[in-house]
Amino acid sequence: MRAVIVDCAIYRAGRRTEGPGDLSEALDAARAAGDAFIWIGMHEPAADEFDLVSREFGLHPLAVEDALRAHQRPKLEVYDDSLFVVLKPVVYEAESDTVSAGELMVFIGDSFVVTVRHGEGAPLADVRARLESDPEVLAHGPTAVLYAISDAVVDHYIDVAGELQVDLEEMEAEVFAPTGGGASGTSGPPTAERIYRFKRQVLEFRRATGPLAGPMARLASPGVPFVHERSQPFFRDVSDHLTRANEQVEGLDRLLSDILAAHLAQQGVRQNDDMRKISAWAAMAAVPTMVAGIYGMNFDHMPELHWVGGYPMVLGLMAGTVYGLHRLFKRRGWL
Repeated sequence: MRAVIVDCAIYRAGRRTEGPGDLSEALDAARAAGDAFIWIGMHEPAADEFDLVSREFGLHPLAVEDALRAHQRPKLEVYDDSLFVVLKPVVYEAESDTVSAGELMVFIGDSFVVTVRHGEGAPLADVRARLESDPEVLAHGPTAVLYAISDAVVDHYIDVAGELQVDLEEMEAEVFAPTGGGASGTSGPPTAERIYRFKRQVLEFRRATGPLAGPMARLASPGVPFVHERSQPFFRDVSDHLTRANEQVEGLDRLLSDILAAHLAQQGVRQNDDMRKISAWAAMAAVPTMVAGIYGMNFDHMPELHWVGGYPMVLGLMAGTVYGLHRLFKRRGWL
């Protein structure tokens, strides 16, 4: 049977203690202590598996529905007994140029944190370990957990944007390579389809980062329930990093549009060159065809019909005309 609850612990004064035996009693004890809270981490729970947690912590039914069904935009919602935040961590596969987005739901309330993760990206084990190694930060309770998770997700946005930038610069070099061939180690020059697929991945990335700006700005402002007032500067820092990530994503999207336009323009120029070459060769072929066609008509009375030098003269005329056209087209760059 798969492990739905990835980790569960009670934290007192910033230090991990034993896991809760009974959620209701543990939550009451944590609230009574004043400096303790419960953190439960879950991975893709089913409705019946999440039912106990939602009932014990008084989670709002609409937020529970969102957490179970997933496919949500990044958002922040405030309910009577909890705060609900949706984040979309992203993973970039450089070999396939694929950006995949998971979903991470965070409930925080009075002395509790519940995290629900969908997808394989952005596991929270590292975040939990980092917090447990810094009791002073963890002592700030559920707000510290929300900050650490948000900070980790947004910092990874910047890393992914950097990886995309490197691959995009390589693609740009291929497009503008003088020989028109692919760069070393590539399978060939980028096509419009490949550039467009890359643009779709950047759009997927943008869907994760863009809508998160509003919730982060709100968390950095006063008056948000269940968020410690002293945490506002930290959330402002996360918001600044998110702004940087969004600017990078917008820059990637603009550059991709320019690369696609340049690639299509190059294709148009190449097609014009091909048409000029075809037209030049057709013009050169038309001259001997025309002369041979005239002399191939079966007339009884035809100028120079019985002239001995007529045949070599006509061949010379055709060859000279074709040679002259070839020189002309070559000088104009058609050939």
